[in-house]
Amino acid sequence: MRNTARWAAALGLTAAAVCGPLTGAAVAAPGAAPSSLYAPSALVLTTGHGSDAATATPERAVTLNCAPSASGTHPAAAQACAELRGTGGDFNALKPGDVWCNKLYDPVVVTVQGVWQGKRVSYERTFGNTCMRDSVGGGVFAF
Repeated sequence: MRNTARWAAALGLTAAAVCGPLTGAAVAAPGAAPSSLYAPSALVLTTGHGSDAATATPERAVTLNCAPSASGTHPAAAQACAELRGTGGDFNALKPGDVWCNKLYDPVVVTVQGVWQGKRVSYERTFGNTCMRDSVGGGVFAF
């Protein structure tokens, strides 16, 4: 009977040692899983007067989240997200609309930093003036 008790105790301790960490991992696994099926799309857009981001002081900054739904401080988040989805997140593919802008040169720089559908984004573009900036993409840079 003593050998049986020793074997039972040894098996019990071995099972606890082997299976114990597994139960802890199983409990921790759901918290470690991603909370969404969508790749993150979170951007910070800034604008300021100047010829490049290194010398311009940001005058306005907004956030834009596009997955799973449009949100953030961008005044037209739904429109901006739709335009970016239409270009696959390529800011260079945003085209100016049919807007007549004056030719007064007052450079405005726009920067975008963040993540678009899981990929790092870093973008900078200088426009001739605020009218030209606001016309591109219809709403992405109009903030």
